[in-house]
Amino acid sequence: MTEERDEPALTAAEELALARLALDEGDLTHAAGHLAAALVQAPTLPEVHETLTRIAAASGGDLDLFPLGQHAFVGAVVARAHLLAAAGRAAEGLDLLVAATGHAPGMDWAGVPWVTAPQLAERLDPERTARILMQICAVVPDPAPRAARGPVRPYLTLARNAVAAHPRHALLLGAASALARRLGEVTLAVTWASRGVRAEPSKLGEVWLGYAYRSAGRTRDALAALERAVGHDPDDLAVYADIAGTLADTGRLDQALDWIDRALAHDPDFDCAVHTAHRLRFLRDGDVAHLVALADFVRDHPDDSHEHGDLAESCRSRPWLGQVTPAAGAMVDALRRALAADGAPGTAVRLEALEPPSAMRTVAAAVPGLDVEVTGVADPDPREPRRDTTCQLWRYDGTTAAPTLPVPSAAAAERVRQLAHPAWPHPPAAYDAAVGLATLELTDLLGLLVHPPEAPPTALGRVLAGQDPSLWVRCVQVWACLGLLHHRTDEPWQTSTRRRVLVELVWGVEDWITEAALFALVTAAWVAPAVRSDVAGVVAERLSDVATVARVRPVPIAASLAHLALATPGLDPAATALAHQLTGGASGGSSRPGALRRLWDRLTAPFRRP
Repeated sequence: MTEERDEPALTAAEELALARLALDEGDLTHAAGHLAAALVQAPTLPEVHETLTRIAAASGGDLDLFPLGQHAFVGAVVARAHLLAAAGRAAEGLDLLVAATGHAPGMDWAGVPWVTAPQLAERLDPERTARILMQICAVVPDPAPRAARGPVRPYLTLARNAVAAHPRHALLLGAASALARRLGEVTLAVTWASRGVRAEPSKLGEVWLGYAYRSAGRTRDALAALERAVGHDPDDLAVYADIAGTLADTGRLDQALDWIDRALAHDPDFDCAVHTAHRLRFLRDGDVAHLVALADFVRDHPDDSHEHGDLAESCRSRPWLGQVTPAAGAMVDALRRALAADGAPGTAVRLEALEPPSAMRTVAAAVPGLDVEVTGVADPDPREPRRDTTCQLWRYDGTTAAPTLPVPSAAAAERVRQLAHPAWPHPPAAYDAAVGLATLELTDLLGLLVHPPEAPPTALGRVLAGQDPSLWVRCVQVWACLGLLHHRTDEPWQTSTRRRVLVELVWGVEDWITEAALFALVTAAWVAPAVRSDVAGVVAERLSDVATVARVRPVPIAASLAHLALATPGLDPAATALAHQLTGGASGGSSRPGALRRLWDRLTAPFRRP
């Protein structure tokens, strides 16, 4: 199904006018085409339906005016549905409307009188109605956002009418309950599901009742219903996972894991149980090994029965697992204060130790009037790479840093502007998204690190530029380093250009780029088990070095590097313990101050569960 035709887009009124003109000239084919286009833009407009009635009368109800096919136009599908209903074939018409809703759930395809009329529900076989409601449930989130519920409400009216006409049909009651639950009608969902179970006890009925109770906050009743469902069918392991998830939501992790272990004893590779088990074990002890094992399972089982969100849910809002960590240090603190004061520089910033060059340059560009005084350069000198490198990105004149590389191409800048974001579902998803940078030249990728382009003129870009430009710079650096992971992937890892460059960046001048490069290496370890030992060794060495330096002078990137270490597959216990020590037990996600927390909530909203 498609939403477009070959002709340029017109308004609904224009399409309708052309449809009427063609109809008056007897050109029914063009009349039907323009009517279908008007229907897409205004599916409930009375004038559209009046014109459709005229076309039907002129053609004798010719359905071929609105053909179906592999790439059927959605307007034609909906028009055909209305013609079928008018011809007394409402069940077939309803099937087409449901298909249109599945294609574009946000459109009010069903908001027409014949769908909500009680007579339709009376004529339809209740089992067919139940199946239709289940199809709708498959495309509606649970719960649906309030703003998205309107186009689906006609189907709830159909459910009400059907239940009134067939009050003891168990399958219908359960499916109606599932739809009511999604639309926020929780009390009605419980009522219908309860009636369905009383009419005909079954596993599916108990599952629907359990979900309804859970949405109503009646956890004990929900668990009882789900356990009865297990009694009906002890081999349906998905219900075990549902019980475990419900228990975990109430903090009963040990009981939840008992249920998961029972499911895994039946089938160690059952996808729902595996996903839930790894998520709950990570929730219990915070060991990233559980999430890495889950990512491996997802990679090795691409044909799972349905999509799971456990990995993304576990990584969400966690430093480096699901988002860039905000920069730390006196310079970015001064930047945030100045922006909060509408750009007024305020008092001078006095630095007892030189901060990362990316921080110094970002703040200087964002708040030109800020007076920065560097009182000294402590040892070890932060202007020097931590190890010898051929990839020198900065040169210093006293305490002022300047890039050594030219500005990247405009094409490279635009490519990263389109991709860069401070949040991602999980590291493998970030790796996959960065493939869009695979064709960039190495010089461009490196140039982006020290010459980040301006934030794009999007909602995200405006928020970042106005409230914390440091986040945008860090986004560019992170995605440029992820792009390096896709550079010359035909080269064996150990001797590859991508590994050599990233490792040199990790050991270069102490900077935000250090974090970005280390994240790219950690991401490589997530997606390629063969490189895990190598990456874990690099991470452990770099973490040990930063801990040594932090004993004698401030290291603004230390806590972030520690969080990166905790996200590293296969990190040895000593390095893990050191990472916990450097983070000081901070989560990196929930301890941010109010203004920055609100900003972060806005930026990461697209990656939260609907």
